[in-house]
Amino acid sequence: MDHSAVLAAYDRQIRQNLEPDGPGVLIERVDGVVRRVAAAHDWNGVLWSGLEESTADESIAAQVRHFTSLGLSFEWKTYTHDLPADLPERLLAAGFTAEPSEALMVADVQELPLDIAPPEGIRLLPVTDADGVRRMTEVHEQAFGTDGTDLGRQLLDQLTTAPDSVAAVVAMAGDVPVSSARIEFRPGTDFAGLWGGGTVAEWRGRGIYRSLIAHRARIAAERGVRHLQVDASDDSRPILLRLGFTELATTTPYVYEAPPARAA
Repeated sequence: MDHSAVLAAYDRQIRQNLEPDGPGVLIERVDGVVRRVAAAHDWNGVLWSGLEESTADESIAAQVRHFTSLGLSFEWKTYTHDLPADLPERLLAAGFTAEPSEALMVADVQELPLDIAPPEGIRLLPVTDADGVRRMTEVHEQAFGTDGTDLGRQLLDQLTTAPDSVAAVVAMAGDVPVSSARIEFRPGTDFAGLWGGGTVAEWRGRGIYRSLIAHRARIAAERGVRHLQVDASDDSRPILLRLGFTELATTTPYVYEAPPARAA
């Protein structure tokens, strides 16, 4: 893999020129940034920025004004190669809060192992309806310790209005959901994104996560996707490296919380 070329393609296709990818989603290019504006339960934030040192602070302030005027909290997703070099410090000074950094990892679909079966006693169940979404959010809340309500609403929106844009799966141990994950497709690009891979604590270390990577890679291969992309945590990064993913950059989300709405 030509790391520089793939990273440049990712920036160009996914961060700078992404088309609206969900119901009611707007992709706006203004003030030196590309931003995604959607419903409050969806992801809102800055996908890409090309800021000059002399105007960066005003551009940051403009994004804060825009999203808060809509009553939306939002995320500014930075990468290690973004400019200006002190962008993270500027975001912190503007009132953003940094969340844990992740590794931007990419693999060529044709070079990934596609034949990894789930461990004995585990079956993979496609998520296609509200019951499947409920199982998926149940796993998410247990695996990550966070509220899965917004994720569930976002996924149900996708399945209802744009089912070809996402494929989700839950790993079942009997009737109990123990792991889940999804793949999101970006038509017209070389990339599909792997998201939400999580396993409840007592089922970790048994190969379920690896089987969910292979399951989604098979779907990507069937659709002719060239590259899979993951924002990998410290826990998943070693597994992905062993499977053939390459680390291209570090990405850090900076979150700005909208002030609570005033009572009428």
